[in-house]
Amino acid sequence: MPPPTPTRPPATVTRQSKDPTVTSPQYPSGHDALTPRQAGERAEQVLAEIRTAVVGKPEPLALVMLGILAGGHVLIEDLPGLGKTLLARSFATTLGLDFRRIQFTPDLLPSDVTGAPFYDQRDGDMVFRPGPVFAHLLLADEINRTPPKTQAALLEAMAEAQVTIDGSTRPLPDPFVVIATANPIEYEGTYTLPEAQLDRFLLRVRMGYLTAAEEAGMLRGRLDRAAPEAVLRTLSGPGEVLAMRAAVERVEVEDDLLEYVVALVGATRAHQHIQVGASPRGGLALVQLARARAVLALRDYVTPEDVKTVAVPALAHRVTLKPELWVRQIDADDVIREVVQSVPAPQTLPRAAVAS
Repeated sequence: MPPPTPTRPPATVTRQSKDPTVTSPQYPSGHDALTPRQAGERAEQVLAEIRTAVVGKPEPLALVMLGILAGGHVLIEDLPGLGKTLLARSFATTLGLDFRRIQFTPDLLPSDVTGAPFYDQRDGDMVFRPGPVFAHLLLADEINRTPPKTQAALLEAMAEAQVTIDGSTRPLPDPFVVIATANPIEYEGTYTLPEAQLDRFLLRVRMGYLTAAEEAGMLRGRLDRAAPEAVLRTLSGPGEVLAMRAAVERVEVEDDLLEYVVALVGATRAHQHIQVGASPRGGLALVQLARARAVLALRDYVTPEDVKTVAVPALAHRVTLKPELWVRQIDADDVIREVVQSVPAPQTLPRAAVAS
């Protein structure tokens, strides 16, 4: 008989409180429900630990943390050698998540990602062998070096946290996060990511080069520790990650901010330089990332500044520019910044801010 398929742990169980009429959620590994402020403080502790290994990248680190808090997947796009793989591995270690890595190559097959059934000669049965996608945090390294057919093997996993193989649907662990790294499309041996694949990423992060002082500090740190990489502590676990995500759901968003998000997304569809604007999924991503940023700022309400800050990471990879802009060297980040500047933001403070 085939072994039992992996099952996702329950999101919550109930625990009896002092008031017998009230139940409070308790997450796997015994983690009680967190307030947005508690979740933000815990996330900051995680970031502080990761900064000991990943030097001089505070903004990319914060954006990846936002993606994990918001329950999405992260695309890190930049030149080779800028620490993309180290960043992903550091988050897995510090958050205490089961980690797997796939090195995407031109000859990689979909079954190399999801797993496949094989014939067990001892029992004479077909047995499913899970692929590396069955992990809490999957690093899809250089995802655009493999053909679209293999890239598409991740679509169902990223959208529904499950994979279907030979008519059988198998759930993935919870939480499930994909951190994918990609080289610029101008590099030789890269394939363009399909629009459907790009839309599954909650946000896109750019790393960038270190300053001269930061690079010198990185080299000095390497010499001082006499080891290739810093040793990180494990500060969390899957249960606490779920509790932090639940705290994000408790962050309030006023109606005028929702209208602002709709206006931003709509402006991408009407902009003169954009051929295909952001999908409704882009609006959902923008709201969730803004809520996660509020948590990181120890707030339980979203402000217009939260939305503005995450607009480029959330929307730039979801739009298709007109072909002539390649010649003018205008990229999607520049266009989305222009959209953010052109759409008026609400001036009123959220009720939660006024009450505090």
